[in-house]
Amino acid sequence: MNTTLAILILTVLVIIAIKLVRNKSVKKPTKAFPPEWRMILFERVNYYRALDEAEKGRFEYEVQKFLLNKKVTGIKTEIDDIDRLLIASGAVMPIFGFPQWDYLHLDEVILYPSLFNENHETSGDGRAIKGMVGSGYMDGKMILSKASLRHGFKNTTDKKNVAIHEFTHLIDKTDGKIDGIPKVIMDNQNALPWFDLIIKNIEDIYQDDSDINPYGATDPSEFLAVATEYFFERPKLMKVKHPELYHAMEIIFNQKMAQRHLESLSKKKTGRNDPCPCGSGKKHKHCCGK
Repeated sequence: MNTTLAILILTVLVIIAIKLVRNKSVKKPTKAFPPEWRMILFERVNYYRALDEAEKGRFEYEVQKFLLNKKVTGIKTEIDDIDRLLIASGAVMPIFGFPQWDYLHLDEVILYPSLFNENHETSGDGRAIKGMVGSGYMDGKMILSKASLRHGFKNTTDKKNVAIHEFTHLIDKTDGKIDGIPKVIMDNQNALPWFDLIIKNIEDIYQDDSDINPYGATDPSEFLAVATEYFFERPKLMKVKHPELYHAMEIIFNQKMAQRHLESLSKKKTGRNDPCPCGSGKKHKHCCGK
């Protein structure tokens, strides 16, 4: 056996070993979901507020599991529970229709304070990147702008959410490449019609005959990510304006988002005499609303 072949075989074995370790080492939550975390989700994550009680419990479990298994690191910025919970929510939302899913190839999410450039510089000119999925020496990592992360969950009508966008890329990457066709959740039968639909919608964007974010016309992978943001933020609007696309997204993510009451909840306020969203059983004015 020559040296090159031996190195190749060793590399493959190491990769397999890493994947096996990842598969066996997923930690499961054993503690109750903190009430203060529940309050953050209720106040800041529109998707969570639209779930029924049983779904809220499952969402909390998945958020907790994500944070048990993924490191969140701030670079030149402080991070708190709000940041961690928004990141975890952005991860859980696209995969909520697949309860057995885990992001096995993600180890760490890195937060920069604001926009950055390709050299990972967070100051100076040429900074336009809100987020990215790492590759090469950054494989297993995701980078997000903290400012963009928070804005994405604060503005629930602009069809933009950088966390959802980048986690969609990560799902797309599971089959080895980011190409706009997430084969891990899409069978071959649906792949060709989906690709044709992408091309049709990209042409509409170029003709200025679409309300889909023009960045989606960059390539199929960006179209998938942009369409996913639209699907989770404005599903009813997507169903009206792009019924074929909406139907495809329902199939891809196994979720009927248009049945959720997202828009009406985005302006909802908790009254002082309402039950506290943290789940304490007390009135809001006697609990978190003090």
